[in-house]
Amino acid sequence: MSMHRSRRRLLAWALVLACSAPDAGAQTATPCPGPEDMEAVHLYGLWQIRLWPEGGSEVSPHSRGVLLLEKHPDYAGSVRGELRRTVDGQDLSARVSGDVHEGEFQLDESADGVTMSAVWTGVPEDCGRSIRGSRRPAEGQPPGEPVLQFRLLRQTGWQ
Repeated sequence: MSMHRSRRRLLAWALVLACSAPDAGAQTATPCPGPEDMEAVHLYGLWQIRLWPEGGSEVSPHSRGVLLLEKHPDYAGSVRGELRRTVDGQDLSARVSGDVHEGEFQLDESADGVTMSAVWTGVPEDCGRSIRGSRRPAEGQPPGEPVLQFRLLRQTGWQ
């Protein structure tokens, strides 16, 4: 997918987010899955990202961005998506794929769409509306990139 089409798609998701705020009077009876009950379908949608160094604070993140997760076209029970974030004023993008298995969220990140650049592991919280964990450089990556803590906050999708 071209970078231009990807951006339009991400902007479209942001527009959906802005227009799909739930009706304040509406009540839903959607069951709340525990981390061990979560499946790929519970990950679908747009997520806000915050990343900060170990010992740092989520309140003043090192990086912010968005993550769009959709059904993986090749692997049932998995997700694939686009990651967009800013670090030191520089916009970064990556392809991601992963799943949630036995309560553990796992995501592989690839800056070039081929080579794995980072691995995300975490635990769903708050009925799947939040995921916390760490992002580590993948094996074989140049030294120097720090381990970062992350929090994903659901913006749209399954609820």
